[in-house]
Amino acid sequence: MCFRIRRKRRDKVALLFGSFNPIHEGHLAILRYLLEKTDASEVRLVVSPQSPFKKGQGLVDNAGKRLADAREAISDSGLAVTVSDVEFHLPEPWYTIDTLRFLQEQEPGKEFVLVMGGDNIATLERWRKGDEILRDFEVWVYPRPGTDAAPIVSRLNSGGACKGVTLFAEAPQNPISSTEIRNRIGGNK
Repeated sequence: MCFRIRRKRRDKVALLFGSFNPIHEGHLAILRYLLEKTDASEVRLVVSPQSPFKKGQGLVDNAGKRLADAREAISDSGLAVTVSDVEFHLPEPWYTIDTLRFLQEQEPGKEFVLVMGGDNIATLERWRKGDEILRDFEVWVYPRPGTDAAPIVSRLNSGGACKGVTLFAEAPQNPISSTEIRNRIGGNK
């Protein structure tokens, strides 16, 4: 007689990080896709007070306002998404790997998945401890117009020291960006 030990499946939590300056329909479309098309048991929008890559660029809204706006947008959307302020309670600078490690420590029964746009996957290896992110965390890549992330995803997955990078190649793309919105607001458009 053969007995099989059955391991309890860990809850998979999809984390979409960003400054969300401002949050817009493109972000909501990504969250909707994650809820409807993935095996994530939970989806969180992680509002970053300040991206290390955007220092000196001067965010239009203060971090507290961006967090409040994100909460309002998620509430208005009706999406079953949690808006997380975890980085507001961590020491500066706010690096994704540090936040991921903190969440792992606080919620050991969960498996955290990093969600990013196709434009960001090209730079992930240059992020602080990007190699650790790739080794220890699954990464889901949402396509962005004008960016071909497929070759990068393929290269990362064939490298060996990667937990797994998935490109949602069939996901609908939205050309809107927060930068474009800020530029239009600045130009009264």
